[in-house]
Parts: sequence; C-alpha cells; structure tokens
Amino acid sequence: MIWLVLLLLLSQGNGKGGVEASDYLIGLGSYDITGPAADVNMMGYANMEQIVSGVHFRLRARTFIVAEPQGKRVVFVNLDACMASQIVTIKVLERLKARYGNLYTEQNVAISGIHTHAGPGGYLQYVVYIVTSLGFVRQSFDAVVNGIEQSIIQAHENLRPGSIFVNKGELLDAGVNRSPSAYLNNPAGERGKYKYNVDKEMTLLKFSDDEWGPVGSFNWFATHGTSMSRTNSLISGDNKGAAARFMEDWYDQRNTEPSKFNVSKASELPRRVSNIIPTVRGKHHELLEIAASFQSSPGKPVTRLMSVARRVRSALRLADRPKFVSAFCQSNCGDVSPNVLGTFCIDTGLPCDFNHSTCGGKNELCYGRGPGYPDEFESTRIIGERQFKKAVELFDTATEQVKGKIDFRHTYVDFSNLEVTVTKEGGSTETVKTCPAAMGFAFAAGTTDGPGAFDFKQGDDQGNAFWRLVRNLLKTPSAEQNKCQHPKPILLDTGEMKVPYDWAPSILPLQIVRIGQLVILSVPGEFTTMAGRRLRDAVKTVLTSGGTKEFGSNIHVVLAGLTNTYSQYITTFEEYEIQRYEGASTLYGPHTLSAYIQQFKTLASALITGKTLQAGPQPPDLLEKQISLLTPVVMDATPLGSKFGDLITDVPQSSTFKRGDLVSVVFWSACPRNDLMTEGTFALVEILQGKDTWVPAYDDDDFCLRFIWSRPAKLSTRSEATIEWRIPESAASGVYRIRHFGAAKALLGSVKHFEGSSSAFVVA
Repeated sequence: MIWLVLLLLLSQGNGKGGVEASDYLIGLGSYDITGPAADVNMMGYANMEQIVSGVHFRLRARTFIVAEPQGKRVVFVNLDACMASQIVTIKVLERLKARYGNLYTEQNVAISGIHTHAGPGGYLQYVVYIVTSLGFVRQSFDAVVNGIEQSIIQAHENLRPGSIFVNKGELLDAGVNRSPSAYLNNPAGERGKYKYNVDKEMTLLKFSDDEWGPVGSFNWFATHGTSMSRTNSLISGDNKGAAARFMEDWYDQRNTEPSKFNVSKASELPRRVSNIIPTVRGKHHELLEIAASFQSSPGKPVTRLMSVARRVRSALRLADRPKFVSAFCQSNCGDVSPNVLGTFCIDTGLPCDFNHSTCGGKNELCYGRGPGYPDEFESTRIIGERQFKKAVELFDTATEQVKGKIDFRHTYVDFSNLEVTVTKEGGSTETVKTCPAAMGFAFAAGTTDGPGAFDFKQGDDQGNAFWRLVRNLLKTPSAEQNKCQHPKPILLDTGEMKVPYDWAPSILPLQIVRIGQLVILSVPGEFTTMAGRRLRDAVKTVLTSGGTKEFGSNIHVVLAGLTNTYSQYITTFEEYEIQRYEGASTLYGPHTLSAYIQQFKTLASALITGKTLQAGPQPPDLLEKQISLLTPVVMDATPLGSKFGDLITDVPQSSTFKRGDLVSVVFWSACPRNDLMTEGTFALVEILQGKDTWVPAYDDDDFCLRFIWSRPAKLSTRSEATIEWRIPESAASGVYRIRHFGAAKALLGSVKHFEGSSSAFVVA
C-alpha cells in the first residue's frame, strides 16, 4: 500500500525536469562469485594445463529486478562466469522458492554468463563440460550459487520506484569475425542487408531511482571473453568484467568529484579518490623518513581482515544510497573475437590460412591478436575500456523511457528429436528433425582465440580414420545419427553418452522477457552473428505483425546469450555446412537454428496473445551423481623459522617509486582454497593517513593489483603469494604498504587466518 501512495505523490510531479513518474519498481544488486583461486581448471578453453593460480580481479554476479507495483516482475542476473549452468539455475530457484515462495521462478528469472574464459570451472553438471576440471568442483558451484542468491536478495531489498531508459549505439572496434569463411557461406542477399560481418550495436538500459537518480546500467554487446589467453592462470572477468569495473568506478568518482572524472583514464581509477583519503603532503625526504620509521617498527595499527576490502569498494558511496551497479552482458558472440588485429602464425608472423585458420596445415600455430598484443592484460583493458566508453556515451544520452507492461514466457524443449518445419526455396515447406547432441572433428581444432591440438583443423567435414577409432572406444554413433548430423563428421556422440551420467544436455530452457518496449531473448548457447540476426528478426516480426498494438516501431529486441544453461553453439544452416569450430559445436544438427526460431516464435506469439504455454519436460538434476577427482587441501606449511604471512621478498629499503612503476612483494602463504575471501581480498595496498593510520586504497578487485599464488612443487605443502601493484597514474603521492591475507590449514583440519605486510615505501 505504501508504494501506491508514493506513486500517487510522484505522479503529481517529481522535480526531474518534466520526466514522467515511473511505472516500475527497480532494484539492483551485486555480489562476489570469485570461487577457488588455486588448483582448479579454468572453464572455457578446455586446456588441462590452465589451472587457476591467483586473481587478476574478482568475479561478480550483478542483478536487476523490475516490477510492476501490483503486478509482474522479472529478474536478470549477469555473471562474471563463462556461462550459465543448468544445475546452478535449478539450485538458485530452489533457494528463491524457499525464501520468497512463488515470487521468483524459472518463468521470470534469467541467469546469463559473460563468457570469460578465466574463471574456475567445475560448476556445470554435464560430463563434457567438467572433464578438464576433474569433475564437479563444489567450491566453484557454491560460490556461484551463493553469489547469485545474494545479488538477487540485494536487488529485492533495494526495490524502489524508478524509471528505465533505453539507448543504442555502434561500437566499431571491439570485435571481429573469427570465422569469416563460414559467414560468407550465408546468402549474398542476406549479407547485403548488413554493413558488417559482426553486430556492432550495443543496447543499454539505464536505471534511475526516483529519489537518488541513476543507480545502474546493463548493456548487451557481442564479443567473446577471450582477451585473456588459454595460458593465463589468474581469475579475471576478461574484457566485460573489466568494463563493468571501469564504469562502476567512473560513476562513483564522477559523483564524488564532478570536476575530476576522466573517461579516458577509466582503468586507472582507484576505488577511492585522493581528496577522500588525505595523504602526507610533506617534502620527499620527509616521506622517506616516515616510510623508514614504519620499516624499523612493525606492528603499527591494522584494520580487521574481513572489513578492509569492503572499505575500499564502498569508500565513494554514501551509506544510505544504493551502490551503482553496471553489467556488460553477452549477446550473439559465437563467431565474434575481441582479438581485433587479426590472426597470425606464431612461427612466421604471416596471416593464417583464411578457410581453415592453420599455419602450414597446423591449427595450433594460428592465434588472434588483441589490440594490446603481445600483452593480454593490456588487450583486456583496451577492449574493456572501449565497451565502457560506449556505455558511458549511451548512459549519458539515454532519453527514451521504457514504458509498458512486464511479461514473460518460458518453456523447456527437448532438442534431441524435435520436429521442425522449414521453408525451402520457392516457398514450399518441409518437416525435418533435430538430432541428439554431437560434436564434430573441427570442435577439437579450437579457434583462433584458443587453438586445439594434434591434427584437427577447422572446416573438416570428413574426419580421419585414427580419431574415429579413438571415438569408437567411447561411443560409436549410429548410421541414423551420422545421417542426421551430416555434413558434420562426429567426433563425440555426446547426446547418446550416459556413463557415468549425461555428457550433454538435451532439454533446454527457452525464455522471452518483456520490459515495456524491450524484449530479451534468453538463449542457452552461443549464437553466431547471422544466427542471432535471424532469431531477432523472426521474433520482432511476430511481435509487430497481425495488427497488434502491443508494440510500436520502437521495439528493442536483444539476445542474451549463454543464459539459464549451456548447450554450446548455434550457427545458420549455411555456416553449419562449412564445419568450422562453431558449426562443429552446434550440437543438435544442421536445423538447430530453425528449431530455435520455431520455438521462439511460439513464445513470442504467446506473449502478445496472453496464452499460457506448457512447461515442457523438466531438465535433470544431476547434483547427487556428480564425481570429483580434485584432491582436497591436506595441509599448509612454512619453512622452519618462518610463519604464514612472513616476507620472502620485500620492497627495497627506503624505496621510492613513481606512477607507472611495478611494486612486487612475496609472502609465505597457504592455499587460497582454505578461504575464498568472498567479499574480502587476498591482497591490499594501503596508504598512510596522518601519522599512524593505514587506509585501504586498492585490493584484488582492482585492475592494477594482481595476486599470484604458487607452489615450488605440485604436492608441496609450502606456497608463496606474489603481489604485484602497477602504480596507476591517478595514485596519490604518499607512503604506502602492501598487505596479504590468507588462511592456512593444519594437518588435523583446522584453518587459521593470517596476514602479512611489506615495508613502507614512497610513491612520489
């Protein structure tokens, strides 16, 4: 009742320059989902040697809820993770039901991944997606489920009257087509309708609280999370995660120091600004004297372990104001690479073969180059910053207000044997079928973002005898399956492999969400550029045809990839024929896209007619069947005479650094799996305020600070933590120190927290 009173008051005038009162309640939330920072294989490249060993910056779940005051509501969660997971979605929904009853269900909750290839794996339930992580990893799973739940709780508790604005714009230099030969097999007339062979449009939602003003933004743009390579071992949100941090920091700084914010320096912004934390303003020699006094007298006042990182992240916002949440969501990124400089052979430096992405016939020599080549961290920063800058432009110029009802439709569909009606040349129709899931030979070739191994290559529509023999040891596909998947030569018949449990999904969730004139298509996979265009166009035609007045000409249809579960790629029929990586990874055969279009047209029709859809067959809950071969942490130890947190390598005595320098210290540490430091930090840079108060300045959620963990040998009980701080250009002059936090496990299982600190040093 109180919301109705508030809305009535707001409708009389809200003091915002004539903008109409809001029709919605809006709430945003954000929570840490970083997961284990050691020992776990990363999800994305399927590289057995890519094992997590530290943090570049932390991963988060970001959520928005939009509700009609007395009506329907929708939840959209954006994960700094490779993709959504069916078992994660199932367990999140169970928790929401226990907490809120039937308020949030599979009908109105969408959980989408940004497709970073630099996060811990083991949180999916199907065998083929957890082989390289040695099976299921409970810590990864729990971190993601808990983080999603907490972000939704925050958004729910933050629900307040507010408005939403939508804006669109072109971003030209953040993605290129990594399979251009497949794209060229699409009809020339269709290709002629588009200026580029990848989608360049970003669609952004701006959320504005009626009292506080802007509180967040979510945008959708297609580019892969592969700026970080298959050899990287640090947890990272890649370019989209970086863009989110840049925009959140930018907004916080702009609203704290309106005269100082600088979009072009986004990646240098600290989690606080210099006028909030006063620094020593004395002369250089005085700073050195102060630093020397702290080097000779350790044990100065410290802050509590679990509060330090929170203080860094919250230093800029008022206690009673909602924190600004910015999410950079994924779209039809299937064939879109952020490595925009092109593909080159690492042995010759020459461009790779156009049709097969090989070098002298070898796929493993062909790599794409990002704009910061050869520095992948710089490429991540640049592609993230390009998305961030476009988002700021759209955010600041957004004037089209989102209005209209909230609605949604959801159904489960078995894609392993679905009848699909397709239109042939000349207008006649034909009934075809999808197939049980299978992956082709070209799947094993990988892509120019992360090449595979052996003698596989993209564009292979034949296979070879040796690998067929290897395949048959696992499962020999039937003649019917080979015919259904043609021209894909089957390498792994995953849809028909059931030992020890399902290798691939067959039942997929399909969902359409409406917020006024914005429609989100939640798809459980990676659509290529043209596949996404066809699906969006087909849905838009349904929504605007038949004389319906539900939508005008300004309807916005966005595709949210990798949502609710994961089923690999979706290409067009023509791209499938070429059998590059994306076609070989299109699980359900050549008519997969046609099946999606058919089913989403049904969803769209139900949305505008008010029809209720059948729930469809339920996907399996395989949690109790999961197998994990990842060994637990047995114990941690240090050399005799040392303790956890002691320095191995300190900063040089009486050190002075300048902006741009790298400061590096090494501590005796313990396995990060003992405590994930959720909403906390493993690494912290502090600045001296006054004479003896250390204040947090940067933590392991900042782009400039890296936490790197290592063991001297695989089974060693000893480990080291290297903390590297690249001093930003925006860093204030003053006295600093670097601290490390961790938790060590004793032989009998008890876990004890520890901390360590470097000597003080000067940034001049």
